[in-house]
Amino acid sequence: MQLVLASSSPRRRDLLARLGCVPDRIAAPAIDETPLRGELPRVYALRLAIEKARAVDRAAGDVVIAGDTTIALGRAILPPAETTAIQRDLLTRLSGRRHHALSAICVIGADGVERSRIADTIVAFRPLSTAEVDAYVDCGEGLGKAGGYAIQGRAEAFVRFIHGSHSGVIGLPLMETRALLRAAGLPLA
Repeated sequence: MQLVLASSSPRRRDLLARLGCVPDRIAAPAIDETPLRGELPRVYALRLAIEKARAVDRAAGDVVIAGDTTIALGRAILPPAETTAIQRDLLTRLSGRRHHALSAICVIGADGVERSRIADTIVAFRPLSTAEVDAYVDCGEGLGKAGGYAIQGRAEAFVRFIHGSHSGVIGLPLMETRALLRAAGLPLA
């Protein structure tokens, strides 16, 4: 039985290592991540995790794990910060507000059974000044990330409170991931 990580994210690889798991293979799935018309954030995150798991080649007996982290402000799905302009806008929108970090996981077991879960973490940012937003954008840390920030880095200083899975905000909720991998037959302690 081989473990296939359907993600090129070094953060997901590091988080799996915290569970004592080292993927035997890493395969970056190519899927369309455009939200469907009227799709709610929770449904969107779960759909992407499932599509990513299904998109990678799986040999008989392999276990595949895929995840998606989506940042939602109310019913709005926030895009990844692909440019500094988008990142600046995202951080300005999140300033002084609570948002949801939805971290979905899908595991396809050696038996072909799909199991999925989602962790919903509430993150509250303190109000950010324009200078703080600019300094964070200039450091480059949150570029390409969901919501435009990395909670495991400098952005942790923006957080007034967090309710839920810290590892889920980073990219893989460990409690839920462990349960799914054990259900798929991986011998985790």
